[in-house]
This record gives sequence, structure tokens and C-alpha cells, in this order.
Amino acid sequence: MLIGALEAGGTKMVCSIGNPQGGVLQRASFPTLTPDVTVPQIVDFIGKFDVKALGIGSFGPLDLNPASPTYGSITKTPKKEWIQYPLMTTLKDALGVPTGIDTDVNAAALAEYTMGAGKGRGSLLYVTVGTGIGGGLVIDGKVVHGLVHPEMGHMLLAPQEGDSMPDGVCPYHRHCLEGLASGPAIEKRWGLSAKLMTEDHPAWELEATYLAQMCVNMIVTVSPEVIVLGGGVMQQMHLFPQIRERVLKLLGGYVSSPSITPEGIDSYIVPPALGVNSGVIGALLLGALCAALLLGALQNAKQKGLSLTDDCSAVEALGMTVLLTDGSEENIKITTPLDLDIAELILKRRQTP
Repeated sequence: MLIGALEAGGTKMVCSIGNPQGGVLQRASFPTLTPDVTVPQIVDFIGKFDVKALGIGSFGPLDLNPASPTYGSITKTPKKEWIQYPLMTTLKDALGVPTGIDTDVNAAALAEYTMGAGKGRGSLLYVTVGTGIGGGLVIDGKVVHGLVHPEMGHMLLAPQEGDSMPDGVCPYHRHCLEGLASGPAIEKRWGLSAKLMTEDHPAWELEATYLAQMCVNMIVTVSPEVIVLGGGVMQQMHLFPQIRERVLKLLGGYVSSPSITPEGIDSYIVPPALGVNSGVIGALLLGALCAALLLGALQNAKQKGLSLTDDCSAVEALGMTVLLTDGSEENIKITTPLDLDIAELILKRRQTP
């Protein structure tokens, strides 16, 4: 079964065709211009293939409340043409397939949890450090949402003594994580792109300190079983031992776990096991899960003599509940395997009631 995947970024839109187990079979990239230019290119490419579902991992912020009339829309963004743009609905209507959507970092987190560094663990935190900083948390197979999706990149940190830019570069908050530790923050502070810095540049000591603060904050609040750090800045692999060392120092022995020890922390704070493919695999998983849930819902409704609502967005891509036409909510169970056992692949990591 073919699934369409869209990695919607502020600079480019990467479209892929494949499935979570077989990987990417076809790929195309388009500049993120205005919706009237870019969206038809996406539809034209994906529409050439017989995809059964579409998964979207998008820049945000997004409206991810399934009960909202603007579910699946981009809300506030510096890209003015995309503000309040109904991305999921537009693509779902144009392609006529079940469509799942989440933030780009949540999609990557889902991929790492299901098929990467989180295999065998009950929870995973994924943080991407690049042009911006964002985080996704997966617990028992479900990506955590709440009032809105988490904005971990905007947690406040303690500026370090001697930092020449203690307020950071974020236009919304003073000394937040993204403002202090993102790629643009590094470049503005030092007058040099991170890509051009040598391993002994003093920037990395400060960067490791701020990222260690973030890790400690997340350890003492949500207690993830593994922390995955990805994104362009984290291509600097020498950062990992520096971050781990500082995390141990900052925690001071307070958290009692074999993972928070000099012997265990190397396998606790790790790079993405899926490398640069976490995002696309996550988008494929979102699409595959949406297709699996829809199939199960159709079977469940048929057994009850009901028909599923025509609105595929009523199938929450990361939930286990579907809305039937009689207005009731039904917990569903996947009983018929999809091609390549995609449903089992996704659902086996869940602890469903």
C-alpha cells in the first residue's frame, strides 16, 4: 500500500511516496512560496500515485484540535500568506484520501518512538535544534497534545554568566531556549554560522550548557525514558558528550535511575536512530495510521449497521476514537491487517485499554 507524505517546512515542501516499512520510493521538493503556487505542485505530484492515505508533518503553530472547525490549519506564522491556511483540509479534499496531520517535530518523534531510538521504551522525547527549536513527546504510543501542541522551544532558561546575548533572539520571549540555542542565535552571538565553527570553538560549551538545561527541565517534569536530539545543530556530534556531562552535573544525583549515571547516560541522550529520515517516516506513519483507523472504523460501523461520516478528518490520526454518523463515539480495534501489516507496526507499540 502506498502512502503519501508531506514534510511541510518554511523553506521547502518535501513530498514523498512510500510506506513506513518499505521507506521512500519517490520524492520531490518544492519551494515554500504562496499557497496558490505551492499547493497545486504538491497535489500534482502526490496525485500521480495511487496513495491510500496522506500524512503531513508541518511547520506551525497548527490547530490540532479535531473538534475545531479549523482543525489541520496553520495558525500564526511569520509566513503571512500561510496564516490560517487550511492545509490538511485543502490536501484531503484535493486528493480524496484519509489525511493525518501533526507538527513536523511530533511526526519525527512518532517515527523515532515506533521504529527508531524509542523501540522497547514506553516514552520518548524528541527535540530538534536548528533554525528553530521544537520538541515532541510520545507516551505509550500517543503524541502528547494539550491546550495546544507543546512549544518546548520557548521554555525559559537561566542565561549563563558571560553570555554576550543573554536575552536571546526570540521576538516573543527573553532568554527562551530557541532564543538562546537555535542556529540563528549561535550565528548572531558569534558572528559565524555554526556550520563553519571548529569543534574547539567556545560557542559549543555555551550551547551544550543551554541544551543540558533543557534536558534537565524535561527529565524532572515529564521523565522521558529516552531523549533524542536531532536537527542541523545536533549534526555536531561532539555536542552529545558535553550535554550528557552537564546534565549529570545539573541533576546532582537527584534522579535515581540507571539511565542517569555516567554508565547509562550515553544510551539515554542520543541522536536520531533514523537519521535525517525521522521526519518523512513520521509523516508516512501518520498517513498509515489514519488509513488503519479508517479501515477499522468502517468495519466497526458496518457491523453496527451504520455508515462512517463522510468527513475523514473525524478520524483522529493519533487517537483510537472515531465519530459515527449517529453521533456516538466508538473505540475501535484493527481486526483486518493492512498491506505489509502497517496497522500492527503502528499499534503494537501502544498500550490500548
